[in-house]
Amino acid sequence: MNYIKHLLFVALMLWAATPVLAAEEEGEKLDISHIVLEHIKDSYGWHITDIGKGEDTRPVVIPLPCIVKSSTGWHVFSSSQFPHHADADGYSKGPFNLAIPAHGPNEGKIVELVGGEEKRPFDISITKTVATMLICVIVLLMCILIPARWYRRHKASDPAPGGFTGFVEMLVMYVVDDIIKPGVGKGYERYCPYLLTCFFFIFTCNVMGLIPFPPGGGNVTGNIAITFFLALCTFVIVQFSGNKHYWKDIFWPDVPLALKAFPLIPAIEFVGIFTKPFALMIRLFANIMAGHAIAISLVCIIFLVATKAMGVFLGMSAVSIIMSIFMSTLEVLVCFIQAMVFTMLSAIFIGLARHEPEHE
Repeated sequence: MNYIKHLLFVALMLWAATPVLAAEEEGEKLDISHIVLEHIKDSYGWHITDIGKGEDTRPVVIPLPCIVKSSTGWHVFSSSQFPHHADADGYSKGPFNLAIPAHGPNEGKIVELVGGEEKRPFDISITKTVATMLICVIVLLMCILIPARWYRRHKASDPAPGGFTGFVEMLVMYVVDDIIKPGVGKGYERYCPYLLTCFFFIFTCNVMGLIPFPPGGGNVTGNIAITFFLALCTFVIVQFSGNKHYWKDIFWPDVPLALKAFPLIPAIEFVGIFTKPFALMIRLFANIMAGHAIAISLVCIIFLVATKAMGVFLGMSAVSIIMSIFMSTLEVLVCFIQAMVFTMLSAIFIGLARHEPEHE
């Protein structure tokens, strides 16, 4: 059964890389960096594959709703109104004088063309990342509501649940008992809803990102805007949870008076307030994005050596497939570890802000 899963994964990865194979067949030079970035960046449509070759290539894309406010007002339309290929000016021009540049600082984003210049409108479109995040939220709600329904129908004295409900309960108890409680300490109960939400949301988004076709494939936690918001939430909770000892250790620490007169230590402690959430943001973003980039790069090896000698092609293809299977297995583990690390560090930061000094 595991062999079937591995072969299915490789087939899906090869299917996702169909544009790469088409380019190789036409003799075009492969731009690996562009291919990798194309797969991990956000977009206004859910690109599945391309049909045909050369000028007859037709993309198979699931359009998503575009919601923008330009100089002419609010506009809601389908992303299918933007052509897949850019024109001679480098724009995929759509309605209401809007376009998507193929190059430049606004590459891949909706802009308004005013007098030949690009102007960014107020954009709240449902992009691939947003759509994947909404699907993850629905999945997460189902994972919580199904066990909640079981608990409403049973008493505390009844036998422990099994199956899916039992698995969710086991995972929740693991996070609470082994991550939240040791990190936060006394009074951890009030922080459980937020920290459990962080864990399950990040874990669900990470797993959905491993699926190379809709409704998966969105690089949610590999988007720095998402990790920034999660880190910002932790930052706000930590500051509002801080007691007087937390702020005293920052602005008036127990160090020699000379160091207090020359506020080097307080300055370092104050900077530490912001470096902690910054580390949370970068750690999650970099690990998830790097995992996607490495997996796609390993698949691209096959197409880079497609024109080489048969021995080289077969040998490197075998290496690429083996490494892709290894990376897919490792990525499943990383999905869980990154959710656990973010939750654990958030719990520790909250616990440090609430720490009471021991009385001698």
